Amino acid sequence: MNFSSKIVEQAVDEFAKLPGVGRKTAFRFVVHLLKKDRSELSAFAHSLLKLKEETRECKLCHNITETDICSICASPRRDRKTLMVVEDIRDMLAIESTEQFTGLYHLLGGVISPIDGIGPSDITAQHLMQRVQEEGFSELIMALRTTIEGDTTNFYLYKKLRRPGLKITTIARGVAIGGELEYADEITLGRSILHRLEYENTLTK
Repeated sequence: MNFSSKIVEQAVDEFAKLPGVGRKTAFRFVVHLLKKDRSELSAFAHSLLKLKEETRECKLCHNITETDICSICASPRRDRKTLMVVEDIRDMLAIESTEQFTGLYHLLGGVISPIDGIGPSDITAQHLMQRVQEEGFSELIMALRTTIEGDTTNFYLYKKLRRPGLKITTIARGVAIGGELEYADEITLGRSILHRLEYENTLTK
């Protein structure tokens, strides 16, 4: 793409850095914004700055929040004996949309992937182990993507966390192999939560 304006080109370059956004799509974003009046554009830019400056990770689960403790962790209505382990906020929101889970969450911030140089120390595995030790959960539900990386992470956490009195389960394979939770439809994902399995029983003997 050849641009007559350096400013437009720079804006396209920035949008194109977003995941899943090619240069043609980035250019459409820029053209759309150019049609907005100054106040709308200013509000858009301000919301992006606030996103960076005023949000933080929940100290308990690593959810994105504006306070030290997110609304889910702070809610007295949640089942505080059940903890679901997910990769990130996208998976958490997908599960929340099913209305089939009322416990607490722990967001790992990624999955173990040696080929990408991501190990246990690069995700919040250590904090998860601390929570399991201190908070007295009776069930830990593994709800990670059904890929080699997700399965590797599940197995690592299972080996580290299994102990008497703690039931470790995994969501049923209603979610397609290789699929990511955020793209699963609500009914399929909801059923996979309801029909979760003992993790130990999913291991190849």
